[in-house]
Amino acid sequence: MANKFDTPDEDMTVTITLDDDTEVTCDVVTILTVEDKDYIVVLPTNTNGRFPEDEVWIYGYSENPENPDDEPELIYIDDEDEYEKVADAFDEYLDALDFDDDEE
Repeated sequence: MANKFDTPDEDMTVTITLDDDTEVTCDVVTILTVEDKDYIVVLPTNTNGRFPEDEVWIYGYSENPENPDDEPELIYIDDEDEYEKVADAFDEYLDALDFDDDEE
């Protein structure tokens, strides 16, 4: 499984509209590539206690190649196996961060 980890150089946020039309602002944690598909991991920041503080959300991620300034498209992951692969890649990302911290 090929993985690419991309940590944003600057603080980036995205706004996600939930099924009940509530808008949730999320910090972008990282962008992962798993099996040639891009995924984004976000951390909700303005949930007013609605979700656990340390719960991340994972979505498919797609940018408009013709206009990179367009808002990226976030795609809900329906397939449980696909989600597990991406969650495993995120765990590897976290392990790599821990390893880097240990070396300092």
